[in-house]
Amino acid sequence: YLLKVCVGFVFQYRIGQLYMISKHSHEQSDRGEGVEVVQNEPFEDPVHGQGQFTEKRVYLNSVLHKLPSWARAVVPKIFYVTEKAWNYYPYTITGNDSLFVLYIFLQCSFLPKFSIHIETKYEDNKGSNDHIFDTELKEQEREICFVDIAYDEIPERYYKESEDLRYFKSEKTSRGMLQEGWRDTQEPIMCSYKLVTVKFEVWGLQTRVEQFVHKVVRDVLLLGHRQAFAWVDEWIDMTLDDVRDYERQMHEKTNIKVCLEQPEHSTTNSPSLDEIQIHDKASVCHFILSFCHYIIFLISNFKIDEDSVF
Repeated sequence: YLLKVCVGFVFQYRIGQLYMISKHSHEQSDRGEGVEVVQNEPFEDPVHGQGQFTEKRVYLNSVLHKLPSWARAVVPKIFYVTEKAWNYYPYTITGNDSLFVLYIFLQCSFLPKFSIHIETKYEDNKGSNDHIFDTELKEQEREICFVDIAYDEIPERYYKESEDLRYFKSEKTSRGMLQEGWRDTQEPIMCSYKLVTVKFEVWGLQTRVEQFVHKVVRDVLLLGHRQAFAWVDEWIDMTLDDVRDYERQMHEKTNIKVCLEQPEHSTTNSPSLDEIQIHDKASVCHFILSFCHYIIFLISNFKIDEDSVF
């Protein structure tokens, strides 16, 4: 399906995203659980040019305690997801259209193989282009949906009044306090078009899981764009070098927080993992946690004779 997310920024959006991802990852990490940044460095691609390579581990220790006993027996005690990302911003296609390219490879020990593909293009408009992905879509049917960063309902556990764009107003830019229909009057404005494809080819679970993943992806994008807007006074004066320095500082702080209670681990001793592929820009910590909790719910309600498993 096609998601449209409008924001009140144009060229500054890159810095806002980088800032949001680093701060968000730090906030969502806790002792022994969250996002550890293993590697973050420039990367040169012969096709897309200069980019950034990032490797992260998302630790999910609290998830283990919610599994039924038969499932805990096959899940390693050191449980984390590996995320490898190649990020190119922007990769120009034609005219003013830009394709934000990010390839993320996730690896997880007990989930079946599945894939999510999110391709993103930007245009300086209010979301009026329904045919921006016609070449990619060909004859495929798709649902088109706007994501309103001010008025769409956000999961209660993530709501903060300081990030409510109906009431927030930036002191430095005077942006904010968005009224209903704000997309029609906001200047400047840019639309992020996202073509989302989800596949989870597991008999008996495919439809439920794919529908759930679509919802979680939408919630993640809604939260991330709200935060990038609401934190504008923190990043609007930053240069790209400034935000890269901020990234490094936050990665160090987050790693200390996450790894404080982790047992010693190394990639050479990690368990055999099934590959999961996701293509998008944003931090996937929220998605991974939500998806794992949902799979746990399905597993917990799956009728099985534990004695017959082993």
